[in-house]
Amino acid sequence: MVTLEMMAACGLDCGVCEIRLAPHDPQAARVVVDWFRSQGWLKPEEGMEQALERTMYCCGCLGDRSAHWSADCWILACCVGAHGLTDCSQCPEFACERLESWATQNSGYGAALRRLMLLRQRSCGPAS
Repeated sequence: MVTLEMMAACGLDCGVCEIRLAPHDPQAARVVVDWFRSQGWLKPEEGMEQALERTMYCCGCLGDRSAHWSADCWILACCVGAHGLTDCSQCPEFACERLESWATQNSGYGAALRRLMLLRQRSCGPAS
């Protein structure tokens, strides 16, 4: 179960995120380093030490932006930066077209949007 403290602004589950876990979890670090190498973000001889030097890890959407692996994330900029919210479910424009389009990109994003929809329903109460 995702706790609100471990949920990204977009609804992703940060509790299981290997990018967040990598600085402290050797298994997560291996997965992250392999992925970063496959993307060309790390050279073959580079590892977690270089990733940490480049702030290629994450402290969450509400944490230090300099320690967010994707500080230029449009959802983060909109939700937290522009609107001062904790997550997108709190937005009066939820669910916006852009967020709905993002959610179609993969099953994880789709699950994140569904999580936000549940939060929205709970905070607004039952429909009358």
